[in-house]
Amino acid sequence: MGNSASAEKLRLARTNFIDKVSNPVLNKLLDELQHVTVLTDAEGEAARAKPRDEKARDLIDMVRKKGAEASSKMIAVFYANDPYLCKELGLLTDST
Repeated sequence: MGNSASAEKLRLARTNFIDKVSNPVLNKLLDELQHVTVLTDAEGEAARAKPRDEKARDLIDMVRKKGAEASSKMIAVFYANDPYLCKELGLLTDST
């Protein structure tokens, strides 16, 4: 279960996430977050159709608005797919 710190970490990392995350990682995040039902199929498809920077912006904002548990799941999926950028953006806790 997530905590409010996860949503806050995403908020703080938002600008750098939008600037730095790659399109292949974004598509993988969309796939996996749809699979675990953090995102609906409609949300995933709407984001996927956009350019990379808009896709990144939509993804992080949609997940943040869904709260702490969704934010925690996104961080876990992001770490599994791009651990170096996840660390650089400060999204990891000591327990992660």
